[in-house]
Amino acid sequence: MNGASREALAAARESLEALTDNTSVNATTLADELAAVTELLDREVSLRRVLTDPAQDGAAKAELAGRLLSGQVGGEATDLVSGMVRSRWSRSRDLVDVLEELTDSADLIAAERDGSLDDVEDELFRFGRTVASSSQLRAALTSRTASSSAQAELVRSLLGGKARPATVRLVTRLVSQPRGRSLEGGLEALSKLAAERRDRSVAVVTSAVPLSDQQKQRLGSLLAQMYGRQVHLNLDVDPDVLGGIAVRIGDEVINGSIADRLEEAQRRMAG
Repeated sequence: MNGASREALAAARESLEALTDNTSVNATTLADELAAVTELLDREVSLRRVLTDPAQDGAAKAELAGRLLSGQVGGEATDLVSGMVRSRWSRSRDLVDVLEELTDSADLIAAERDGSLDDVEDELFRFGRTVASSSQLRAALTSRTASSSAQAELVRSLLGGKARPATVRLVTRLVSQPRGRSLEGGLEALSKLAAERRDRSVAVVTSAVPLSDQQKQRLGSLLAQMYGRQVHLNLDVDPDVLGGIAVRIGDEVINGSIADRLEEAQRRMAG
């Protein structure tokens, strides 16, 4: 996102945090309502353009949003969206993208409240690995000829009773309403969003053999020192990985003998 939309995104995130600081607000219900608004504005292009038109008065756009959503969603969702359309947006589509992020964040806030956020983050990663290892499953979940309801039901059959409710909701929404996102990219974005709830980075660690608890603790500690923040390890095993281990954090990939390189970085920081 560029310029005005970045500022609008930051303001929207702050509004969501302020709103959900009130524990009387049901974050799961809020997520459902924001998802409905996202779907509406994604479908109704002309309405979206009106609500993001920089030539229109912000108060007038907020009033229009309030009238349209009144009785359709709760007061919290209406107020949040009304505040968002007061902001300036570089592109009308950015409004929908941010609404989609807030929808996912609301579900993650619900998971954070009930203490399941770590599980949700791990389950998203594991489901991504399952999809990557099965071309048939990926095809079924991304088929353009299958109905979104059938794909949602497939997700529920795969994860229902095996994963946290927030995980099921997040994956179901991604599969049934991809909005141009790839399944793998969407799952990775959700995992990153979950990590940011804890102000930490996500490291995808692929090793030739499973790491011991001591190795995982040592690796997590060294990565935290390198990046200056807590790093959550998503672990995968691949006997063919070069050098015995590979670590990816964002766009950065460290291959080969990572232990020596991390220890060298640690010594440099200590010095």
